[in-house]
Amino acid sequence: MAKVNTGAALLSLCLLLACSAGGTTAADVDVEGTVRTEVENAIKSNPGVGAALIRLVFHDCWVNGCDGSVLLDQTPSGSNTEKKAINNIGLDGFSLVDTIKSKLGNSVSCADIVVFAGRDAARYLSGGKIAYSVPSGRKDGIVSSAAAADAILPQSTFEFQQLKDNFAKKNFTQEELVILSGAHSIGVSHLSSFQDRLNDTTATPINDSYKQALVADIEAQKNSQNTQDPIEKNNIRDMSLKFQNDSGYDTTGVNTAAKGALDNSYYHANLQNRVLFKSDWVMRTDIKAGGDMAEYMNNATKWNNDFAATMVKLSKLPAEGSTHYEIRKNCRVTNQNQGF
Repeated sequence: MAKVNTGAALLSLCLLLACSAGGTTAADVDVEGTVRTEVENAIKSNPGVGAALIRLVFHDCWVNGCDGSVLLDQTPSGSNTEKKAINNIGLDGFSLVDTIKSKLGNSVSCADIVVFAGRDAARYLSGGKIAYSVPSGRKDGIVSSAAAADAILPQSTFEFQQLKDNFAKKNFTQEELVILSGAHSIGVSHLSSFQDRLNDTTATPINDSYKQALVADIEAQKNSQNTQDPIEKNNIRDMSLKFQNDSGYDTTGVNTAAKGALDNSYYHANLQNRVLFKSDWVMRTDIKAGGDMAEYMNNATKWNNDFAATMVKLSKLPAEGSTHYEIRKNCRVTNQNQGF
């Protein structure tokens, strides 16, 4: 009678039953297919979540690298996490990340989910014109600080040199600053993030027709949203035809039917001085940045390709700042805070 290799038999049984500590393994599910399906379904149900997912990649990776720290509600150090930073006002997409995590199990990090979801949102919102691959294997950090996020993230009130310096610290170029700013073709902004543009039109001149249309719409939105800090669409392309006409918006070269599309229409709006943020307007004051914007306004394919490449670079920013990394079982709290 042949001798049974009990060790090998037990190992085979363990693999068969997925008896690893995490339960479901990455091999058990189609990770990227699952993320893509969930993202597409979510955007179909709520178009605004697509822009939120792309923004989430930047706000996670820019602070301590791509480590999922922006998702945390609780860390071993407390609950004053990145989510509570002033610079992170309006961040969204957290519930969708939770849903994706529940389907993928404990072998896929929350940091990977953020990057994959942002990638798939960009592909969907661009009609497949922005498509790129990113590696997996990120781990989740255990450090998340509102103060750090406010200190590190670029602010909407920054001058151009401050923006350049901020990007240079991450080894990103001035052109990459212009490229990533193109994501403001989608999404929304709180009034508090661009109030300065309305208050002081001498420091950062805003087109007067656009300003007047914006002020009128803000008052209407305060009532309909029942808040003194309402949100407005980032892109004038996504506003009503009346708003565009009142603003004197030149739609030449812009597909105004493509509401919510991730495309080069941001550069059309910025070069007409019809954008919300000071940090967008100030790029007009630099000859090189202004030239880059004009190039992307006139060459949509080039911007699509360059945006994809810059998002890959962003998604590869290495995690830093934590002494320990893990794969969280719940994206909102570290494993230590879950009692593991």
